[in-house]
Formats: sequence, C-alpha cells, structure tokens
Amino acid sequence: MRGRTHAPWAVCAAATVLVTAGCGSGGGGESGAVLSSSWGDPQNPLEPANTNEVQGGKVLSMVFRQLKQYDPKTGKAEDMLAERIETSDSRNFRVTVKKGWTFSNGEEVTARSFVDAWNYGASLRNNQKNAYFFEYIEGYDKAHPDEGRQSADTLSGLKVVDDHTFTVRLKQKFSSFPDTLGYAAFAPLPRAFFDDHDAWLAKPVGNGPYVVQSYTRGAQLTLRKWDQYPGPDKARNDGVDLRVYTDSNTAYTDLLARNLDLVDDVPATQLKNVDTDLEGRYINTPAGIIQTLAFPYYDKGWGKAGVDKVRTGLSRAIDREQITETIFRGTRTPATDWTSPVLGADGGFQDGLCGDACVYDPAAARKLVEEGGGLPGGQVRITYNADTGSHREWVDAVCNSINNALKNDKACVGNPVGTFADFRNRISGQKLSGPFRAGWQMDYPLIQNFLQPLYYTDASSNDGKWSNAEFDRFVDEANAETDTAAAIKKFQQAEGVVRDEMAAIPLWYQNGSAGYSERLSNVALNPFSVPVYDQIEVS
Repeated sequence: MRGRTHAPWAVCAAATVLVTAGCGSGGGGESGAVLSSSWGDPQNPLEPANTNEVQGGKVLSMVFRQLKQYDPKTGKAEDMLAERIETSDSRNFRVTVKKGWTFSNGEEVTARSFVDAWNYGASLRNNQKNAYFFEYIEGYDKAHPDEGRQSADTLSGLKVVDDHTFTVRLKQKFSSFPDTLGYAAFAPLPRAFFDDHDAWLAKPVGNGPYVVQSYTRGAQLTLRKWDQYPGPDKARNDGVDLRVYTDSNTAYTDLLARNLDLVDDVPATQLKNVDTDLEGRYINTPAGIIQTLAFPYYDKGWGKAGVDKVRTGLSRAIDREQITETIFRGTRTPATDWTSPVLGADGGFQDGLCGDACVYDPAAARKLVEEGGGLPGGQVRITYNADTGSHREWVDAVCNSINNALKNDKACVGNPVGTFADFRNRISGQKLSGPFRAGWQMDYPLIQNFLQPLYYTDASSNDGKWSNAEFDRFVDEANAETDTAAAIKKFQQAEGVVRDEMAAIPLWYQNGSAGYSERLSNVALNPFSVPVYDQIEVS
C-alpha cells in the first residue's frame, strides 16, 4: 500500500461533503461504545481497486472482506470468503466461495460478485489505481493494453461456473497468487455498485463488519457496526469515528485531553513523553513498512546516465543511526535492504544487502556525488506531505546530514506540501523535479509486494518511473516459479538490481505506533501497522 499500499474509503464521488439521509453523527450504536480515532483524508474514492494509499486502506479493512484475510498477529493469509482455492499447475485456479455471506444491503455475495468486481478493476476505461493487481489474469492485455484502446471489457481468464464457483486462468504460473487475494483490490462488489455507481460512491456498501454512515471531507468519516455481519471477526464495539487531522501533534494533544480515543501515528516530537503521558497505553511493534527516498526518473537531471553514483553518494551522506535514535527513539530501524524484517529470512529479507552504500561516510559521499557529475540542478529538494507522519522533522534531519557530509549548507532543503492528497496528486501528475518521500506499507507479506509494485516497469506504484529490463526479467521468472523457495531467490536477485542501481534510497524500517485512551482495551496493530479496529473494546 501501500505508501500502497491501498484504497477504499467512504468517499463522496467527487464531492466534498456527503449529504444523504442519516448522514449526521447520530445513528445506530450511538452509545459510549463508539471510539474515535485520528485519520487523514484519502486521495481517491472508495472503489476497492482505486485506493493504493494507507488512509484509504484503513477504511477498506473495516468495510470489506475478501477471499483471504491476513491474520492480525502473524500476517499469514487465511481463508475468509474462500471455501477452497484449488490448483494443480499454479496457473489454473478453481475458487469456491462460502455460502451465507451477504453485503450490508442484504444482497448475497456470489462468485459473480468477485468476477464483476475484478473485471471492473482491470478495465482501462475505469482508470483504477490498482488495475495492475489483475495483470496476471489472462486477457489483461486486452482489457488494459499498454497502448491504444482496449479490445475487451472483461478478462478472458475469469469464468463463473455457478453461484459459488469461479475459475481463474493466469497468463503464467504464479504459485503465490492465492496469498495475494486478501488485498483490498480483490474485494467483491454488489450489483448496486454497477447499477447506480454515483449513489454507491456517495454511500458505499461492503461486506465487512462495519458500514459507512457518513463522510464529510476534511472533518470525519463515521462507521458503525453491522449487526448482521456473518464473519467470525465481528466488531466488539459499536462503531468508529475517523476524525481528520492535518497535524499529528494536534491529534496527540486531543488524546491527552480525552477528546480522542486512538492515535495511530504518534508524532516524533512526543515519543519522549509517551511513557509518562499514556501510562502504558502505548504500542510500538514491528510492521511491514519501509521509508525510502524515490527519484523522478522522468526528470532529465535524475534520469540521465551516471546519476546512480549521485544517488549512492546521497545514501552515504545520510546518518541513519543518529536520525532513528534522536528523532524516532526506537520506532525506526536503519534499513539495510529494500523490503522489511517482518518477512524474515525465509520470506526473502536480506539483512545487509545494501552494504556500504547504506553506511554513513561523508568522504565517500562527496567523492561519489562528484564522480556522478554533481547534484542535478545544483540542489536536492526533498518533497513530502507536512500533514502526517512527522515528516518535517526527519526530512530536515536528512537534509542537515547531507549538507554536513557534502560541506554545503544549501545542498539539500525540504519541500513541504500541505496535505497528503495534494502530495499524491503531484506525484501521480509527474510534477516533481527532485527526490520525494516514498514510504511503502505492504499489501500482503510477500517479498514480491516490496519489489514489483514499486520498481517493475510501469507498475502503478512505480511513481518515479524507474525501469530496468534485468529487474523485470528476474521478477517475471520469480512469478513463474512453482517452488516458493526458488521464487524468493529470484526476487532476491531482482532486489540486487535495485541495489546496484540505487533505484531508491532505503532509509529505515518503521514500527507501528499508537496511543489510546483509558476507555479502550484490547488495542493492537496488525503487521500492516493498522489498528485492528473490530477487536477494540470500549468501556
């Protein structure tokens, strides 16, 4: 999630304020068992295939359930709506959907609910951010061609067999395909989504433990428990009010003032105070998140040959140890590869892969930048969103480190953008001329997810438009492997290409952190650093 992450929120189609019957703060479950949590406006509407960022993903995790669900403790993909997913060759899959599931409007969840949703997500004319998740399915090249007009509205690899069975044929073998099906882009959709799309966008209908009650952009998204939810993970509270904050310090202050119940982004400036302030109501746990600096390869300065030395020089100019210790106080760990330790060695994590290129050495940094022709444009401007994540503090620290290492107090400056949505719009519009913040929150716990969406040619989260034929070849070969260990080895070779080219600068692995009020109990963060909202209890 993703930074894609990942995509669905209660969103008004293109409107700012949702105005429908029952849109106030009132409604079912208005007892003290409703909790309030800090949040940020998502970039896109709540279509599951159209959200690839964290804020939208939080809502999707409450409103939808897919064929698979990732265990909130281990991250392991487990069957949810899938009764069975069978294959004899890792290319042809037969999916049996459990009976007894409905959407919150009473419509039954069937095989067609998935097939129609996936066809919609893949279609070029629908312009969905996560369309590439369907590229493995046969017929994607017709429904979503790289060039020209699409020649098919549906994926030829999807076939409905009966009400609760459908088949999937991939364009190549992909042994890990079933484990990807817990990602939000693969959520089922009701007929209402297609019959009256605008009305559905105004008030989305899903099949998860919560229903959307209202959304006022810039203010609050209101969710309430769905009493008829058929799944095993029923909500233990009556609802969640997601309140929009553009400053994480303000959210933290509201938590201390008992005006807010949960903050899942404790600001760096407050980390020194959490033990005293929260009296044990603080969570700091490893998560599948990595922070990097990405580059705009579409810019002639950063896209020219030889600039890889400049990127490596900048990497060597960053004192990760000092920054993670002084600013983040143990909630970050200096990165030594481009994935995450939560994968473990068996899952592909390669501790130390970056080698000396991620070790602070001012003299080596100056030499590499000089050999690479100097800083493009004469200065590094790191673009970031200033509304969440304590980004200003660490960007300033990174720039200070670079300036000190290069002995030039104007070599690096921060370039803040007011909101996350505006930040993402500038990135997707290819309007950047220097490096930018590129945090990545895993969609599912596979090494493939840390590499292919970010670095494969034209992948939807490849925001800098980096491209390397050797990397693409290793990824294609990895996806074709039927043996998991062999596939991981190929992905590790692909990651070696990322390292050799310094396609992005790895900064640090991020823990999930949260603080909560005395009203809450059973608060936890999953491996994606998202609160397990449905399990929180309110007194």
